[in-house]
Amino acid sequence: MMSDRIPPAREPTIRVSTMPADANAYGDIFGGWLVGQMDMAAGLVAARRARGRAVTIAMNGMQFHAPVFVGDEVSVYADLVRVGRSSMQIAVEAWRRGRHGEERELVTEANFTFVAVGEDRRPRPVDELI
Repeated sequence: MMSDRIPPAREPTIRVSTMPADANAYGDIFGGWLVGQMDMAAGLVAARRARGRAVTIAMNGMQFHAPVFVGDEVSVYADLVRVGRSSMQIAVEAWRRGRHGEERELVTEANFTFVAVGEDRRPRPVDELI
């Protein structure tokens, strides 16, 4: 493991096994696939907090720490960090575990910003429906 950090002691927002279709010719999982999983996890947190539709408007601080391989289990943790008038900042971490092992490793992290939107797809206050 490349860092002293340990995975959160709770269930992940998303957990998925990687498949050959998610990888390049060398068996490394595409970074874009991993970003997509992280965006989905952040979107779940944002939609729950907004009590409705929320859209991604930014992703900051993306860092890839280690590769992910075909067959790995990827657990994605997403935490609401800040709520503004219509926006939400969500910190996301992705951890890998080899298919036959127990050791987990932080593979990437980023901060996502979402905006709550109404049926007209325009920004609305996050607390509008609460």
